[in-house]
Amino acid sequence: MYQNMEKTIDESVQGTALSLKEKKVSSRKLYIESYGCAMNFSDSEIVASILSEEGFSTTQELEDADLVLVNTCSIREKAELTIRKRLEKFNAVKRHRPHMKVGVLGCMAERLKAKLLEEEKIVDMVVGPDAYKDLPNLIREVDGGREAVNVILSKEETYGDISPVRLNTNGVTAFVSITRGCDNMCTFCVVPFTRGRERSRDPQSILEEVTELVNKDYKEVTLLGQNVDSYLWYGGGLKKDFKKASEIQKATSVNFADLLEMVAQAHPKLRIRFSTSNPQDMTLDVVKVVAKYENVCNYIHLPVQSGSNRILREMNRQHTREEYLELVKNIIEIIPDCAISQDMIAGFPTETEEDHQDTLSLMQEVKYEFGYMYAYSERPGTAAAKNLKDDVPEETKKRRLAEIIALQRQHSHYRSKQQLGKTVEVLIEGTSKKSELEWMGRNSQSSVVVFPKENYKVGDFVNVKITDCTSGTLLGVPVGYSHNN
Repeated sequence: MYQNMEKTIDESVQGTALSLKEKKVSSRKLYIESYGCAMNFSDSEIVASILSEEGFSTTQELEDADLVLVNTCSIREKAELTIRKRLEKFNAVKRHRPHMKVGVLGCMAERLKAKLLEEEKIVDMVVGPDAYKDLPNLIREVDGGREAVNVILSKEETYGDISPVRLNTNGVTAFVSITRGCDNMCTFCVVPFTRGRERSRDPQSILEEVTELVNKDYKEVTLLGQNVDSYLWYGGGLKKDFKKASEIQKATSVNFADLLEMVAQAHPKLRIRFSTSNPQDMTLDVVKVVAKYENVCNYIHLPVQSGSNRILREMNRQHTREEYLELVKNIIEIIPDCAISQDMIAGFPTETEEDHQDTLSLMQEVKYEFGYMYAYSERPGTAAAKNLKDDVPEETKKRRLAEIIALQRQHSHYRSKQQLGKTVEVLIEGTSKKSELEWMGRNSQSSVVVFPKENYKVGDFVNVKITDCTSGTLLGVPVGYSHNN
């Protein structure tokens, strides 16, 4: 799926930094860049943790690095082109630091495998998302003058035993990975091929990681997965093997609604979000947990991809337009102030003008708060690439995408204006990009809120009265601390 998790970090770059653990003396410097979805950023924190145990400290300065790792995205062609441009930059730096080693991690590594070594001569190491624990061995291979590749997908690896190092953190919000991989074979998506089969992490290890974050004074976590609603822990591995589980295992199993409730109960002052949901797997049990607990945010990212039933079938989405709208209706009935966001693809193969109008009409019916919208990009190896001709002209794709974006802006502004005059609880995440005199944070519905700093600080929960808005930002004045402080 075009998994959204790309909210503010889609195709963005992050140089990362951490402090070396005291028990090791650093002798080499590591620089990591992360692209694409939130799962890649979370994985980079796992990588940093593994390599800190090997004596690597990290730097934010590329020119100081002994090892450069780029964690990649393959979900669209543009993302891969961005990576290749960055590799050119690394090559220029390497001319002055010939000992510097370069590794490609993540989905692009998994998709292209050893081919990357041939195409990008600067690359010394290619490592897939399930092979990060092998990094110390692979680095030793590279140090010995040999190229190193490990892109073997695992049916068990969840990195549940790794305590991630929080990179360039604001100290307020963090990701906690709960599942890896995906079993939904959407015809446009490379994720099942680059991240493997779906498997869930032991709930106890999730709770321990969340507790560790709370003890470090983090105020918000996002439970993360390609498809969080498929979370299922029964002491086994792949979800498909659940049928073979014992009756005891089934009776004590934990699904996503159970996990969400466990985290909410364990830490009632911790804000909890989750991403990403799949309409076919989301149950009303999950929605009821969101409604039941004040600390679970009233925001659900619910990718739909198209408003046309015919296109949904071509995409192998396991829901219809009608089923999707029924789910949205039920969500709003149970959580009246719930914000819902979308993923949408414009110009999928065979899409007609009528199909496009179906998408626009679905958007009119839902009026999403936010949206993540893309023109279709054919990905090699997917069912769509094999079986469907990419027959929608680029100009038509661009025009349809522009219409979708314009309509979403209207709806975002409409939803923002509904907040005028209301007082909302905001968690301060940092200084506003536009003014050093203002804070920015998000409310429960994930809307960005900007307000005067006064005497508040990062990490505070503040009640803010909304006085104005744009299509993407709420503006207000603080009226006091929230009871969550």
